Amino acid sequence: MTDAPVVLISPAMGIGSRYYRPVVAAFEDAGWEARALTRRGFEDPTITAARGRDWSYRDEIDDIAAAVVAARRERPDRPVLLLGHSLGAQLAAGYLLTGGAVDGLITVAGALPDHRHFPYGGLHLVLMGGVIVPALTAVFGYLPKPAFGGPGARTLMREWAAMARNGRPPFPTAPPIGTPSFVVSLEGDTLAPRRAVEAFARDLFDPEVVTRWDYADREVPAGASNDHIRWVRSPERVVSAAVQWWSGRPRH
Repeated sequence: MTDAPVVLISPAMGIGSRYYRPVVAAFEDAGWEARALTRRGFEDPTITAARGRDWSYRDEIDDIAAAVVAARRERPDRPVLLLGHSLGAQLAAGYLLTGGAVDGLITVAGALPDHRHFPYGGLHLVLMGGVIVPALTAVFGYLPKPAFGGPGARTLMREWAAMARNGRPPFPTAPPIGTPSFVVSLEGDTLAPRRAVEAFARDLFDPEVVTRWDYADREVPAGASNDHIRWVRSPERVVSAAVQWWSGRPRH
């Protein structure tokens, strides 16, 4: 299909691009083109976060911008879509909220880590954002393993921690995203519960552009998963829903 989209996949925290090979393959089976973007610090084992090697949300957003420019140059006749998974969804939203442009956005398990939208007041996020991340990054100059997200860059993890405490992302939130968007939550997801995904969609997007889908347990094919991370290993149901959304959206 000469007008089939090119999908750029922005990975989750602590996950490199190779993990998304099944998603790339599923989109290609549907006749689309897909590429998993590299995640800073999780591709080349010799270039990881360290006291003297730091980066921020803005740096990762700039990486997305460069990938979009490259895709537009290489495939000028095709729509370019972003698929953001978890942290990747935050970065994709940040890209659009800082002047970036794509033809469509797909987010899977995308939410801000605002503790108020998690069960029991998100006490684990309060602890991570208020104590663990600030303390470890102060001592080591980065967030070491086995801490969540480690090895994580000092500035990016501190920005993440600030969101956990106060809910404010390190990028503008207005005007809202006006790009056609397919926002996916995963039933039973404790890392991005439905309430947090709903808040993400409500607070950052124009409601007129959002299509919401909750990937329910009853819809999971035999042998597949709708787990926060493991859905990537059996992504066909998510990919088919995304293709159906894009094909059926209103044309203007």
